[in-house]
Amino acid sequence: MVFSSVTFLCLFLPVFLAFYFLSRNITYKNVVLVAFSLLFYAWGEPVWVLALIASGLTDYICGRVIDMNRGGTGKKVALAASLIINLGLLSTFKYSGFIISNINALLRTNLPAPGFNLPLGISFYTFQTLSYTIDMYRGKIKVQKNFLNFMCYVTMFPQLVAGPIVRYSSVGGDLADRRISMERFSAGITRFACGLGKKALLANPAGAAAAMLLADTAKMTTASAWLGIVFFAFQTYFDFSGYSDMAIGLGKMAGFDFPENFNYPYEAVSITDFWRRWHISLGSFFRDYVYIPLGGNRKFQIRNIAAVWLLTGFWHGASWNYILWGAYFGALLMFEKYSLQGVLKNVPVLFTRVYTIIAVFVGWGLFYYTDLSEFAAFFRALCFTGAPRSGFLPESVLISHIWLLVVLAVASTSLPKKAYRFIFEVFPKISFTEPVFAGACIFSSFFMLLGQTYNPFLYFRF
Repeated sequence: MVFSSVTFLCLFLPVFLAFYFLSRNITYKNVVLVAFSLLFYAWGEPVWVLALIASGLTDYICGRVIDMNRGGTGKKVALAASLIINLGLLSTFKYSGFIISNINALLRTNLPAPGFNLPLGISFYTFQTLSYTIDMYRGKIKVQKNFLNFMCYVTMFPQLVAGPIVRYSSVGGDLADRRISMERFSAGITRFACGLGKKALLANPAGAAAAMLLADTAKMTTASAWLGIVFFAFQTYFDFSGYSDMAIGLGKMAGFDFPENFNYPYEAVSITDFWRRWHISLGSFFRDYVYIPLGGNRKFQIRNIAAVWLLTGFWHGASWNYILWGAYFGALLMFEKYSLQGVLKNVPVLFTRVYTIIAVFVGWGLFYYTDLSEFAAFFRALCFTGAPRSGFLPESVLISHIWLLVVLAVASTSLPKKAYRFIFEVFPKISFTEPVFAGACIFSSFFMLLGQTYNPFLYFRF
């Protein structure tokens, strides 16, 4: 079940909100939130809810052990147990098949590869629960002794399967005492509506256009390669940022404040700037739990950047294209830091933005094609070699979708937000209000979803 589904919008969410707000106190609300979160997670794959519960139980126990052994070796053992069990679960489910298939290819063996499906959101909730035990070990947070409250943090369905990655420090106080008001609930509806609109009205049409243009690399033209990857870049942004907006909105409805995850990344003026704006919660996780512990900027900086970006690529998927995707951006970041930094500061911002967009779009090609031979064909077409310049397909798609491209380009910037603020400053008594905007987004998205068969979440299985 995804947020942008009729089942979620018409059944799951209304029933959850009814039970949640009929609950008399925070304890009952937490019971409802945990129960519905487990139901949401188990909707498509009931058996893998056990992995989620096991991860939560592991880190609850490890957190308690760390708290009781602040001055002894017990806290090191507990932290090691948390790391081994959580990363072991992640490696088993997500990477074992990839590792075994590469061993078979390298050594010409015939080891059996596991055939189970990847549990939904395991990459997200593994990092989330690990941040709790690591912060407990570092003494940055207080232990959560109430198991119900801890499982509420671990299983919270709004951000469980695709982020943002929520650290315990940002919601720990709200688990036992949070403010729920009509004003906050209204703000949550508006934010959810905005995310739903991004997903249903922008990401899905962009993704359908990208699929038409990028599917057949054997017949690909330069025009279809460039136009297709532009549509895919917009699909990825509006898909993932839309999910984050919906998660943040649902959190506000329930009384939680989740961290922001995007800050207009396509306005970036460098690759470094882009990754400060894209998937902010993941970037901050790798910074605080990998980059800085390895030495950060103080020593072995090149090694530290390389390690972070190889892990970032591998985190996204058990495939060589994701590893190369991470290596590609790591190399660009090191190139900017050691060779290009002075140049970027002394050229017009238009050039830096064009450079950033082109570099990012090439990277999205690596992200799109899991088959490296297909990526090679795409890249050749992108570079005006080994493929016709244009053809009927890209021209027809461009003509029929030119309006969509304009909307996508404008909506991916801060211009709509600035225009919205300007209108209300100039016309403070205007009748157009946030509820009207939210209602328009929800109803138009709902009717769009009724007629769409293309409705994936790109990050849903990470």
